Amino acid sequence: MLNQDSLKELRNRIYFVLFAILIFRLGAHIPVPGVDFVKLAEFFQKNQGGIVGLFNMFSGGAFSKLTIFALGVMPYISASIIMQLLSTSHPHLNQLRKEGDSGRRKISQYTRYGALLISLLQGSATTTWLISQDLVIQASFIFYITSIATLATGTMFLVWLGEQMTEKGIGNGISLIIVLGIVSSLPGACGQLLMQVRQGQMNTIAFVGLLIFISLLVLFVVFMERALRKISINYPKRQHGNKMYGGQSSSLPLKINMAGVIPPIFASMVIMFPGTLISWFGSAAKTGILGEVLYSISPGQPLYLVIFAASIIYFCFFYTSVMFEPKDIADNLKKSGALVPGIRPGSNTAAYIDQVVTRLTFIGSIYLVIVSLLPQFLIQALSVPFYFGGTSLLIIVVVIMDFVSQLQMHMLPSQYRELGGKQSKKGNQSKLHLLR
Repeated sequence: MLNQDSLKELRNRIYFVLFAILIFRLGAHIPVPGVDFVKLAEFFQKNQGGIVGLFNMFSGGAFSKLTIFALGVMPYISASIIMQLLSTSHPHLNQLRKEGDSGRRKISQYTRYGALLISLLQGSATTTWLISQDLVIQASFIFYITSIATLATGTMFLVWLGEQMTEKGIGNGISLIIVLGIVSSLPGACGQLLMQVRQGQMNTIAFVGLLIFISLLVLFVVFMERALRKISINYPKRQHGNKMYGGQSSSLPLKINMAGVIPPIFASMVIMFPGTLISWFGSAAKTGILGEVLYSISPGQPLYLVIFAASIIYFCFFYTSVMFEPKDIADNLKKSGALVPGIRPGSNTAAYIDQVVTRLTFIGSIYLVIVSLLPQFLIQALSVPFYFGGTSLLIIVVVIMDFVSQLQMHMLPSQYRELGGKQSKKGNQSKLHLLR
């Protein structure tokens, strides 16, 4: 049981997360002024599966309604990924990364600047697209500036809200906002699915089978995300004076899926973009060889599935190679005197760790391909709503697992204190018994 102070702190953190969720959902219904929402609804009804559908899913339906949170936190995610890539190649950023908390704060500041720049660019592109598709009431310079400012401000407010959720709430605020955006669209998708069952478009057996499939897929994701490959590490014995130190054994845990949900998101955005061009440019893009090529890589086509799988595998290896450096791990082990059994320290250890990571990355990439593509086959075979895609399911499960882990971390200190109090109380009682 938690003591009163810890219970109060945990309750306040949960209340803050719930309050931030309320703010996020309210903002997702405040529209950008000057947009023709009747034409906009018709457009999204005809184009649900392209890249606009992906953006709409991550924004919790805000993009289809062109609200102030239409861009969501994707500009910040893009800026974070760019900064992570640059921090491994740029000398100044690499040095900041090694400076601890002060360096991370500086990198976070650069990331916010990058998010602002990307949100301005995406806001400009979105506004230009609205005008080109005749989805605005009156195209003017005032609308152009107002729309860009509104969309960029909404994104930066979400970034600030996510950081506040991380600091004053539980879990990673930015990730929670993404999950909230996806989950907010699930009730409508479930209603659409039940309507298909009621109208006879899907039989009951297929519906029950779908529920079983989703449950098994969630269990598979949980298992793979928890799976670790541990490399044994030995610390040699060292004598200082009359005392002997070291001689202990430890392990280096390596996740099977080190890249997380980044590869499916990148692959989805890259492969969906050409297919989305077909719907944006109308019948002119559907004629000739270019139209046939674009159609062959549109969602649901065999070539699309092949390129999607290959893109996931590529981004898996690319992102892991950038974020995980076996040479640094080997150097740190060598400095601390640690040894991998049977492997010489230094370059041999780095090569061994790199070999293990390569094998793990291959297994992790195949796992991501399976999770991402199996729902695609369901979408085509059973006409399951778009929001049951593998990428959205993967994001939801991973972020919820992280949220539960963070919740347990907040509960552990108070449990240890209470356990220590009980042990102290038992000790005092034993002393009293001896004194008697």
